[in-house]
Amino acid sequence: MATLLYRLGHFTFRRRRTVLALWLALLIAVGGAAAALGGSTSDEFKVPGTEAQATLDRIKDTFPDQANGSAMVVFQADSKGGITTEQARTAVTDAVARIAKVPGIADVPDPYTSGAVSPDGEIALGLVSFDQVPGKVTDQERDAVVAAAQPAEQAGLTVAFGGDAYSQSGEVPVASEALGLLVAGMVLAVTLGSLIAAGLPLLTALVGVGVAIAGVTALAGSFEIISTAPVLALMIGLAVGIDYALFLVTRHRRHLGEGLEPAEAAARANATAGSAVVFAGLTVVVALAGLAVAGIPFLTVMGLVAAGAVAVSVLVAVTLVPALLGFAGHRIDRFPLWKPALRTSRRRALGERWARFVVRRPLAVLLAGVAVLVPLALPTASLTLGLPGPGSQAVGTQARTVSDTVSKHFGPGFNSPLVVVVDTNQAAHPEQAVQQVSKDLSGMKEVAGLLPPTTDPKTGTAVLTVIPDSGPDDEATRQLVSDIRGHNAALKAETGASVAVTGTTAANIDVSAKLDAALLPFVTVIAGVALLLLIVAFRSILVPLKAVVGFLLSVAASLGSVVAVYQWGWLDSLIGVPSTGPVVSFVPILLIAVLFGLAMDYELFLASGIRESYTHGATARDAVVAGTKNGARVVTAAALIMIAVFGSAVAGQDPIIQPIGFALAVGVLIDAFVVRMAMVPAAMALFGKAAWWFPKRMEKVLPQVDMEGEQLLARLEQRPEAAAERRVPVRD
Repeated sequence: MATLLYRLGHFTFRRRRTVLALWLALLIAVGGAAAALGGSTSDEFKVPGTEAQATLDRIKDTFPDQANGSAMVVFQADSKGGITTEQARTAVTDAVARIAKVPGIADVPDPYTSGAVSPDGEIALGLVSFDQVPGKVTDQERDAVVAAAQPAEQAGLTVAFGGDAYSQSGEVPVASEALGLLVAGMVLAVTLGSLIAAGLPLLTALVGVGVAIAGVTALAGSFEIISTAPVLALMIGLAVGIDYALFLVTRHRRHLGEGLEPAEAAARANATAGSAVVFAGLTVVVALAGLAVAGIPFLTVMGLVAAGAVAVSVLVAVTLVPALLGFAGHRIDRFPLWKPALRTSRRRALGERWARFVVRRPLAVLLAGVAVLVPLALPTASLTLGLPGPGSQAVGTQARTVSDTVSKHFGPGFNSPLVVVVDTNQAAHPEQAVQQVSKDLSGMKEVAGLLPPTTDPKTGTAVLTVIPDSGPDDEATRQLVSDIRGHNAALKAETGASVAVTGTTAANIDVSAKLDAALLPFVTVIAGVALLLLIVAFRSILVPLKAVVGFLLSVAASLGSVVAVYQWGWLDSLIGVPSTGPVVSFVPILLIAVLFGLAMDYELFLASGIRESYTHGATARDAVVAGTKNGARVVTAAALIMIAVFGSAVAGQDPIIQPIGFALAVGVLIDAFVVRMAMVPAAMALFGKAAWWFPKRMEKVLPQVDMEGEQLLARLEQRPEAAAERRVPVRD
């Protein structure tokens, strides 16, 4: 790999104008495809194979409104009983009639005849059913419903809109991403000491993200892509794109400082740091694509889209970065903020002092790391998963206001209705069977009430809407769904009819349960893959085992932090958490996939430096000092950039994106600074020579991987023309 990347670096450096033109042409072409073929993303979290989804698919032709989009139009009077006055009643009835005439609306019953008036007479609900699934409801249809209800506001009523059709997630404010890029730019400037050197990683990362996001937008016209997928691709693409370019630029400048000509310095950087970038990128891609093993389509799409963004970032790093280094030439350090950090011993002092401190007190540092991580990991035992609904939106949003208003006046269960499908094909008396099922359900705990059944005589199917006493995120609602399903056998024996539970609330519960069940197998697979990859890379047993244990500690501590903030409410006012409750069900498995790749990236960068020093004759402890001090600055900068990009999503208050960004930012913080920069060198110092012990039998079986290009560099230095490729180092 190192030899191929070395040649590629030379080629792109020499043909830099062609390479730059090709990337710009690709960006324009993919952008044009996005404009011409692009479509909208979906907010539906569908999981085939669950009872809720299977039941919904079975009845969608008979009762299409159960699968279609819905909305709540809340008409509120100023005082109790005010919505029942003649003037208010006329205004609401007229508004409902206008909404019913909007194209795309299937049904909207009059709240006064359907009983959708609150007991205190303060609000009335227009329950709107669209004729399309939620993902197909257009902005024009939503806007038309709003316009049709405006006369009711003119009559003195307060009108608000909520429900599935008006609850959209998956957006990060542009200002938040701009803040993340600003912080990343500052970190690059401090690390590299030059505006040109600092600007290059930002430029290449933006090109890579531009190609990736435009590609996703183009694909959305033909494939169903969940709304969170492009946002995840944006966050990960920016973070790894900047980091990968940083690794290459740092190594390039180091080679320049050693006296190499720019072309040779760029080629060698591509061979050494580029090999690490390709390896790290592949681990992230494999981990993200591995989300498909959970068997959940929307999660698979998220993983593949993010993996595509990472793959583009790797290609940009090993082709466009060397090309831009060719444009920079000897001027890479122009517009300096101070003398370049890599050329002054003073700048290396902090990393070296830290490394020597860890080596002198390895056991104390290791125990201190454990003392930090274990308390953070403890809340993970209380992890509860769920999917956000309208009540999870930020306070002040229309969807949250409607949800809170309905919960206050009708009870929390009105926001979490359960659809119970009664199949009476095997019942001797279908009508009596439906009545008996209704009676039994009404008598169950946690059931606030039932709406009248809707029956289709042709199929022998009836639909009952059950209103729980509890909200969609409450454990009592989960238990009610389980109780109804568990009561199916008794009902069938009693009436001959069978029941199944579906609806948005039940579907979300099923999705969370399936993701919860997939979590442990996924962790096991990822840990096994990490162990195998690191054994091949480092030809060691203890180093990979230590890396995997550190990764698992990072995951546990990160998840514990997420539980403490988003489930228990710790620091929620400081962070601006929209609402506390169950953790978004795919956050843990997503965190594991992304953090795996990043953790292996930092592990590779640090441990390879230690191994290089050890193989060149340094003692085990001196090798730890040398490898840590050389990698500390770059790993610190890379981690800070990741934290800035992921952390910028926290400012958005999106109920899905915010916890993802928080989990990834905390995960990188813990893994980079506690595990890799402290516990890893401490463990390596304790291991001593044993860290690099490797069974001879395995040595013969496993392939040789020249991760840092050592074999390539040795061959290059032996060439007759090697001296001619060097120049006298320029001292600033």
